[in-house]
Amino acid sequence: MRELLSEPLSPKPGLGEQLLDERKISVFDCYQCRKCSAGCPLTFAMDFYPHEIIRLTALGQEDLVLESNTIWVCASCQTCTTRCPNDIDIAAVMDYLKERAIATHRSIPQKNVATFHQVFLDDVRLSGGRLHEALLLRMYTSRSGGAMAKLVNGTFMGDLKLGFELFRKGRLRLKPPQRVRDIDEFMELFKKAKVWGE
Repeated sequence: MRELLSEPLSPKPGLGEQLLDERKISVFDCYQCRKCSAGCPLTFAMDFYPHEIIRLTALGQEDLVLESNTIWVCASCQTCTTRCPNDIDIAAVMDYLKERAIATHRSIPQKNVATFHQVFLDDVRLSGGRLHEALLLRMYTSRSGGAMAKLVNGTFMGDLKLGFELFRKGRLRLKPPQRVRDIDEFMELFKKAKVWGE
């Protein structure tokens, strides 16, 4: 559902400057050509389009941005980033905003998406820099309350059968993946990015 603002916004310093300082991404370079929004496959589910999020971030509208549905709907497909004539990494901006929303304990409209986002990052950390799908499924199911809901509505056995088929065909490995070569450097990068609240 599209969010319409009924009153004019006054710029507030803060969010755009922090993004520039912490991630070296300047939302102030955006001249609102809307190519990011035109190419985004998920705008139908967003309350603000990607170009609007960029503008609101530049204006320092932290509450509107961090509590928006858009940052959680974003699939990080990079289409917006690829299309941007000013080379703004819009997908990275969305990731930054997600992390900031979590860190500042904002109300998150897409609870399961936020849970998946955090579980995905935890899985990569625990698996030594690589994704371990079996661990991801287990952690997401337990943290989202999905297992109990599926038991209640009767779809758990269908998921179990699908999981077994994926395992049988070699698509779901139970053995953890190999760690990245330089795990210390990998962990240092995530500490610098302030992922996982470290």
